[in-house]
Amino acid sequence: MPSHIKRTLESVIKQTSDAFKVLLLSGPRQVGKTTLLQEVQKKKRSYVTLDDLNERIAAQQDPASFIDRLQLPVLIDEVQYAPNLFSYIKIKIDQEKQPGLFWLTGSQQFEMMKNVTESLAGRVAILNLQGISLAEEQARRNSAPFLPELALLKNRQKQSQILTLPEVYHKIWRGSYPDMVVQDGKNWERFYGSYVSTYIQRDVQNYLNIRDTAAFHKFMQIAAARTGQLINYTDMARDVGVSEVTVKSWLYALEASGIVYQLQPYFNNRTKRLIKTPKLYFMDTGLCVFLSGWLTADVLERGAMAGAILETYAVSEIIKSYLHNGRRLQLYFYRDKEKREVDLLIEQNGTLYPVEIKKTGSIQRDFFKGFDFLAGLNMPIGHGCVLCFVNSLIPLSKEVDAVPIGYL
Repeated sequence: MPSHIKRTLESVIKQTSDAFKVLLLSGPRQVGKTTLLQEVQKKKRSYVTLDDLNERIAAQQDPASFIDRLQLPVLIDEVQYAPNLFSYIKIKIDQEKQPGLFWLTGSQQFEMMKNVTESLAGRVAILNLQGISLAEEQARRNSAPFLPELALLKNRQKQSQILTLPEVYHKIWRGSYPDMVVQDGKNWERFYGSYVSTYIQRDVQNYLNIRDTAAFHKFMQIAAARTGQLINYTDMARDVGVSEVTVKSWLYALEASGIVYQLQPYFNNRTKRLIKTPKLYFMDTGLCVFLSGWLTADVLERGAMAGAILETYAVSEIIKSYLHNGRRLQLYFYRDKEKREVDLLIEQNGTLYPVEIKKTGSIQRDFFKGFDFLAGLNMPIGHGCVLCFVNSLIPLSKEVDAVPIGYL
């Protein structure tokens, strides 16, 4: 494994910085935001991190002087610690009138995003970075976002590596944080233990002013065990011993930090009988596995979470394929009152592309029968796929292909 992995977002950052005065790269801690920006920069930028307590205090207490003494262009790390900076950044860039003067990173979105959009409207481009994708790991960083259109699948066929079931579950167990990918899971337990205590609990608990750290840690474990499932706030609140309102606020905080993603159901005004509860997915499967207590990849693969964690892996990889290409997400799932469901719907240009995810190499017609029900949505339905453990692209019907997991 190379010590440095090229990121898909590199080209997007270059194009965006040439067009906008401010670029904000958000995402969880430890996904490589600062490293990526330092790799991309065309000319030397000054660098300030608000993780440094002295710099943070200066930015918070006298933001005007803080901005005035900066050497431009500049990269400011962890800018969420000093939200008052944004209005002074606006004044500075309106004076200078040059693109790309300020690059910012932020690992907690919370109130930061509101402040950014209010103070820097029309001047800031916001990009999102997550852990290393399978495409980046396989040196396919120029891959288009995942879409089960036949031409795009055939293009992936030329570039992708077929993965065995043990290889996939090893990647799921290992996770996608750069340190874990480069080291291939070495010191896995220590890394994730430190990540939970140092970053998630510190950042989220400080923001929410959580005093019962044991309850919050239990909440994260319960959330991890429910990845790939419909969110049941009542059950989660009962299991943690807190109110439903608290569970919702804690989930929001994890989502705002880029730790989890709430996948919304697809419905429109003409479809009254669809489930309207979101599904929960962890964006890093290694973190999810750690919190769930599965210590090895082979035990995980044979365990009760095997199907849900595979679905989580596939959904998170598809999300990353869009985020890392600078594209907005239009992803949903389908489930109706009769419990007919499709794991994922990708909407593009007014067409819905259905995706099923299965832990098998033997495909049956039953695996994609849910696609037939989509006709009731009165939307064009595109080519669909079943992501599974086949060894090549296999047509299942005129409209559906079996697709190897390695094509993600």
